[in-house]
Amino acid sequence: MTLRRRLVLSIVALVVAVSAVIGAASIVALASIQTDAIDKQITSATHRAQRYLQENESGQPGIDLSRPSGQAAGTLTAYFVDGQVVIASILDEYGRPSGITQSSAQALGTVRVGAEPATVDVGADIGRYRVAAVTVGPAVLVVGLPMAPVDDSVWKLFGVVMTVVAAALLAGSIVAAVVVRRSLRPLERVAETASTVARMPLDRSDALDGVRVPDTDPRTEVGRVGSAFNRMLGHISGAMQARERSEQKVRQFVADASHELRTPLASVRGYAELTRRMGGDLPKDVVYAMSRIESESIRMTSMVEDLLLLARLDEGREIQFDEVDLTGLVLDAVNDAHAASPGHVIEVDVPPEPVSVVGDAARLHQVIVNLVTNARTHTPEGTRITVGIASAAGGVDLTVRDTGQGIDPEFLPKLFERFARADSSRSRTVGSTGLGLAIVDAVVQAHGGSVEVTSEPGDTVFTVHLPLDPARAAASASAAPGGSDGPAESADWSATPAAVDGTH
Repeated sequence: MTLRRRLVLSIVALVVAVSAVIGAASIVALASIQTDAIDKQITSATHRAQRYLQENESGQPGIDLSRPSGQAAGTLTAYFVDGQVVIASILDEYGRPSGITQSSAQALGTVRVGAEPATVDVGADIGRYRVAAVTVGPAVLVVGLPMAPVDDSVWKLFGVVMTVVAAALLAGSIVAAVVVRRSLRPLERVAETASTVARMPLDRSDALDGVRVPDTDPRTEVGRVGSAFNRMLGHISGAMQARERSEQKVRQFVADASHELRTPLASVRGYAELTRRMGGDLPKDVVYAMSRIESESIRMTSMVEDLLLLARLDEGREIQFDEVDLTGLVLDAVNDAHAASPGHVIEVDVPPEPVSVVGDAARLHQVIVNLVTNARTHTPEGTRITVGIASAAGGVDLTVRDTGQGIDPEFLPKLFERFARADSSRSRTVGSTGLGLAIVDAVVQAHGGSVEVTSEPGDTVFTVHLPLDPARAAASASAAPGGSDGPAESADWSATPAAVDGTH
């Protein structure tokens, strides 16, 4: 239940409870006041009837005991001698007495003499009466007045109270809804600002610029919350700017260092190769050392080139969009993989018609090569590797599937991080810099696409989704990979330089 609903219901419940308590108290007070008034009337009526009987020598012929003088209409008079009813009557509106039944009159015999007036139900046809009893010589005189006026007043007041409670319920609901809505508007603005921040991609230092809560009145609770929230956003924005400056310095350092290292590495490689070729008279261990220096300089040059590429991709460079034959890139990469790893079974699964996308041909070729190299490097010989292309929602899906031992599930979340290597989960036959998949991820994101991986023993699939409009996709959030429109048909490889079974 929302806070607004709880507040409205609480206010309405309080209004109804207060109205009900006031109404119940009013009803009880009215009944008590009118009952006290009737008790006073009964006292007066009892004294008049007692005096009338005493003055007229009760029981003598010619004396009308059922009609004492001065009594009001509706007055009940009953005369008991030795517990037996002698006379019992009620005066009508004209002052004429009318008798009551013996059973109704017997109900009056339970009234105690001299006690406070009590309420007695005389009968269904007569109703409730407020009665009192006094002694007159050897007899007992019971006098009563009807409770109908009191009951009528109580029921009328009950109806008024119910009407007032219903009106208070309706009015309270409307007023409470309006007041609570206006009171919670500042809090809603705080919640809207928080939701906006939660939905924003915080990958830029200026992402939070201008995002602030307008309600900052320190005299209100919501204002203090809004002020604290704005201070928190300011701290986050400052931290993001500091992080971006630090990352920019690191990227610049990597780019500069990589660029500066290319020349000395080329010199080292050149002198090592020259020494190895011209060192016929050198000892074998020196020749071996020169070959190792040359090999490691080549490996280090590759790493420097990868670092420089990542630094330039981080800066938004190195991507030139043009129409690219993706099918041709896949075929070239697979042919190269056949030559580099004859022990693997490398296949393709592409549509018969060429598939074209908009992108950078050199970078997309590097993506395919890195994925295929990753698959054949980390799987044993005999593993089947399949490179496929299929249409997908809003673009094209490029998949690289292998039947190796799979990737450790704990390593999957950091698979595309730089220098990340899952040595314990997949076999490694050669060294790796741990930058191949990071380059894949960076290049695909620069094209506005996304890359995902699913892995289990015997089936590991890397899926690269390339959008049809990379410029618009790169400017927005990374699109989720779409589902394939259907299984792609296998291409005819009879005319390719290398057969699909890996032989040459």
